[in-house]
This record gives sequence, C-alpha cells and structure tokens, in this order.
Amino acid sequence: MNDINMLIPENFSVDEVTEFREKVNTLISNGEKHFVLNFSNCTFIDSTGLGVLVGIYKKCMELNGSLKLHSLNQQVMKVFKLTRLDKIFDIQI
Repeated sequence: MNDINMLIPENFSVDEVTEFREKVNTLISNGEKHFVLNFSNCTFIDSTGLGVLVGIYKKCMELNGSLKLHSLNQQVMKVFKLTRLDKIFDIQI
C-alpha cells in the first residue's frame, strides 16, 4: 500500500480545484486509494476546495482507502475547525 503524495496549491479555490479533482479522479480510476495531501504551500481554501476534499474523502472511504492531510497552516486549519471538518479528516499538523 503506497500513499500518493500530492501538493495542494497556494490558493485552493474555485480556480484551482477542477484540475486537482480531475487528477485525483484519474488516479482513483487507476486503482489508487491512499492519498496524503500536503498543505505546506496552501494559504487559502474556499468552499469549493472543501467540497472537492469531501468528495475525494468519500470515494476513498468507499474503496477502503485513506486520505490524510498534513502541514496545514493556522489560517487553513481555522477553516477546517469552523466547518467542523477537522472532526472528519485525518489531519496531521
């Protein structure tokens, strides 16, 4: 079981998420189901970005896979806490 490591863009918002979602969906279609998302460059996430992450999470769980988030800065972590998604995702700071 190898994790696929992916870097989240600086602004994970409506302009950036489509390409990212397509990449992940292609990987899932090819049999991948374990992902580690690196937020070290990410300084902003909006509701579209959160929605994409929830969709990826659901697909991974359906396939008995995993989704881990790490290196979230305080501002991005605040969004996860406000939306209570910090209770859903495996977040490693």
